Amino acid sequence: MAQRIIDKTFYDALCRFDESDEAKDYYYKIMDTKTGKTDPYGTEETVRDQILRVYARLFCEDIGADPDTKAGPDEVEATADRLYIGSFGFDPRHWYRMRYHFPVIDEDNYDRFAALVIADLNAGPLRDAIINGGEMLVVGEADPLHMTTEQRQNQKFKVIDF
Repeated sequence: MAQRIIDKTFYDALCRFDESDEAKDYYYKIMDTKTGKTDPYGTEETVRDQILRVYARLFCEDIGADPDTKAGPDEVEATADRLYIGSFGFDPRHWYRMRYHFPVIDEDNYDRFAALVIADLNAGPLRDAIINGGEMLVVGEADPLHMTTEQRQNQKFKVIDF
């Protein structure tokens, strides 16, 4: 992953995406930046390609996605409700998707959601919370609000660690 490109400035642009044309321009500029690497088909990869590949590897393996391919809209949408900050339960502030106000994930914004998660892990407050506060990003099961108490208590999850 292009380590210096996925920085605090990129994270801030993602957070201000809906408020600022400059933030949108910066986001698209970074996402379309060539990395100098080629994919198995000989096409030069972009930062977008690498972010989607990392997202698939970290969060989509247990839904049957090939960890060596890029996450698409269906994979990101299927996993977005499973990401929790610190702990999980009824509190929507712990759900990553709700905390960052992504009411819908579709063809138009799946790559932006994936970029936000990866940028937050690399340079956002989640990285600081992981390093300094003991918080973590947890991958839980889908939609705990529609689970029974027993199902919630028996959830399986994995911790994403540095």
